[in-house]
Amino acid sequence: MKIQAVVFDMDGLMFDTENLTYTLQKEIMHRDFGVQFSLSQYKQTIGKRFVDLPQLFEDLYGEGFDFERFHESCRSEFISYTDKFGVPIKDGLFELLDELKRRKIKIALATSTSTKSAMRMLKIAKVADYFDEFVCAEDVTHGKPDPEPFAKAAEKLGVAPENCLALEDSFNGIRSAYGAGMVTVMIPDLIEPTDEIRALCRKVCVDLVEVINLV
Repeated sequence: MKIQAVVFDMDGLMFDTENLTYTLQKEIMHRDFGVQFSLSQYKQTIGKRFVDLPQLFEDLYGEGFDFERFHESCRSEFISYTDKFGVPIKDGLFELLDELKRRKIKIALATSTSTKSAMRMLKIAKVADYFDEFVCAEDVTHGKPDPEPFAKAAEKLGVAPENCLALEDSFNGIRSAYGAGMVTVMIPDLIEPTDEIRALCRKVCVDLVEVINLV
């Protein structure tokens, strides 16, 4: 296996934003909507395309749930928090990025987040300059678990998918990267892999530090 490029997911993989998002969303649900938002319910949103979320919340809370109001509150509070406190970084991120640069291995991002939001977070965390290419929500027709995001990242990098290492924390992300033909590695965040997902992974790592030994 000759790894020529590494393709990163973002939320839950590079940044500890899943825990932060759940904390903010749980409070908003209780304060503004008078309902409970459990961790198991939040986990259903992880790795899903934004366009699919309104239906998910209607399924959870009934027809007519004001998803737009909920989303705007979440976005506003997330921006306020990260403006004040920064973006929480996952262990080993800078060590891994520095090692990839040292070895002259190409780096890309494949995220379901919009370009505007992704670039804002990358710049706050001071990691944007590490990346050679970016694939964000607007750049694809079909999001994860479709292979398109990772296939497009490989295309933009000019590297065959089989020579790309894909790093993901979500089930849909793993399915997407595997479907694109990449070497898939999962670093679980809030959700541990099932037997099905483990079968799609070359390895399941504890953190990004462990990934350094794979490249």
